Amino acid sequence: MAEASRGSGRNLRRIAMLVAIATALSKLAGLFRQQAIAAAFGVGAAYDAFNYAYVLPGFLLILLGGINGPFHSAMVSVMAKRERKDSAQLLAAINTLVGLGLLVVTLLLVLLANPLITLVGPGLDPELHALAVLQLRLMAPMALLAGLIGLGFGALNAADVYWLPAISPLLSSLAVLIGLGLLWLQAGAAIGTATWAWAGAAVLAISTLAGALLQWLVQLPALAKQGLGQLRLNFRWRQAGVREVLQVMWPATLSSGMLQINVYTDLFFASGIAGAAAGLGYAGLLVQTPLGILSNMLLVPLLPVFARLSAPEQRNELIARIRQGVMLSNASMLPLGALMIALAAPIVALIYERGSFDADAAQLVVGILMAYGLGMPAYLARDVLVRVFYALGDGQTPFRISVAGIGLNVGFDWLLVGGPSPSGLMVPALNAGAPGLVLATVAVNVITCLVLLLALQHKLGQLPLQIWGRDSLLLSLAALAAGVIAWAMAQWIQWPSDLLGLALQVAICGGVGAGLYGLLASSFGVPEARQLSRQLLAKLPGVS
Repeated sequence: MAEASRGSGRNLRRIAMLVAIATALSKLAGLFRQQAIAAAFGVGAAYDAFNYAYVLPGFLLILLGGINGPFHSAMVSVMAKRERKDSAQLLAAINTLVGLGLLVVTLLLVLLANPLITLVGPGLDPELHALAVLQLRLMAPMALLAGLIGLGFGALNAADVYWLPAISPLLSSLAVLIGLGLLWLQAGAAIGTATWAWAGAAVLAISTLAGALLQWLVQLPALAKQGLGQLRLNFRWRQAGVREVLQVMWPATLSSGMLQINVYTDLFFASGIAGAAAGLGYAGLLVQTPLGILSNMLLVPLLPVFARLSAPEQRNELIARIRQGVMLSNASMLPLGALMIALAAPIVALIYERGSFDADAAQLVVGILMAYGLGMPAYLARDVLVRVFYALGDGQTPFRISVAGIGLNVGFDWLLVGGPSPSGLMVPALNAGAPGLVLATVAVNVITCLVLLLALQHKLGQLPLQIWGRDSLLLSLAALAAGVIAWAMAQWIQWPSDLLGLALQVAICGGVGAGLYGLLASSFGVPEARQLSRQLLAKLPGVS
């Protein structure tokens, strides 16, 4: 039994490392893509409009096509328990059902693009509105592609294929980089000017659509190799597996959709703040790069484990795995958030400040990035807890909590941008601008995590929440110390102002802060922190 447990642990670590490498490559490509966009457009019209146009297609691609999204999670939860021959027919039936529904959604996005952009960005000027309408119509087919991508990659993960789903977003970034390169050959240094705004807007939209198409096409040979590649319509929607998938998928989709509605709410209030949408996009990418890597490392290998431990007699092992997921989330995200806050200015300058991205744009993004840093632990912990409910076949609880979160987010958004009204700001003292929109989301995510934990405690009845809370507090203290020392070094040492100096400032200050965190967290006796420290030390040359 002990040997089996050790073997399972080694397998999970191998999968986590494989997913981490693939996700890191994808995120690195995404970072290069965002740097290219920043240099080309800064916070100008083409990219500012894109952030509004991308809300719905991007929401569907992340929600339905993303790894750890509801379609992916539903397929893994169901297919991990089924024989391969049954899975092929199940995948074909779900693809047919979902594909027909999303084809209708695609047509609606094209026909209703104008009022939808008005709904998302009521404060946009006429030119930005027109650019966003064009981009939304061009990207509308992503709705159909998103569902097919999510279902296919969920099926591959259930068949223990992890590399391709994690690496595939690299193709989207590559498509955008090629599109921008071709535009640069035509426009040259004028690429970010108003003269090229319409061409830039179209290239961003078309290349983004091409990237989604590539993500779907690349999975077809892998599905065929696993015996899952039935590219034909299947209308056997009454089979038990379809109902089982839908029981998880629809509540999970609605629940995740409720979270994405918070993005709409943010953009609604951001439409009255110059450059806010673009700033949120740039800062969000910096947060999503480490968050996406760690999320996939944790959730991709743990989700099938949660599903296989859902029987009552395996409750103790399930709780141990929940603890593992939550505490590894905290142990990794708390120091990252602290360092993101402490080093926000040099990070933004290093990554973005060139070309059309000037000092004013950098100042905007720095404030937003610091707000994001506060919420990084809650983002990942929430995802871990939600996946436990999905594995237990309960999509309703996260959905109800997410619905309540929407109302909270609207209230917090309104409050933290000063309480806008037709007669002006009602509470100007609380106006935090664009960072306030992020702080509102952070507050909602923290409350959501607490409620999910209490709901899980009620469902399982055995969670040692006091111990988990104590260990999380200790990790928070270690992260705070790491952030303070990194900030002090960044402020008190005279660093060179060129690109190399910025890189050294981020690397050295961040490295010292991370090292201090590791020492403190390990000395506090948190098992997951010690585990991470041992694994990292084992990989250093000369350390046995």
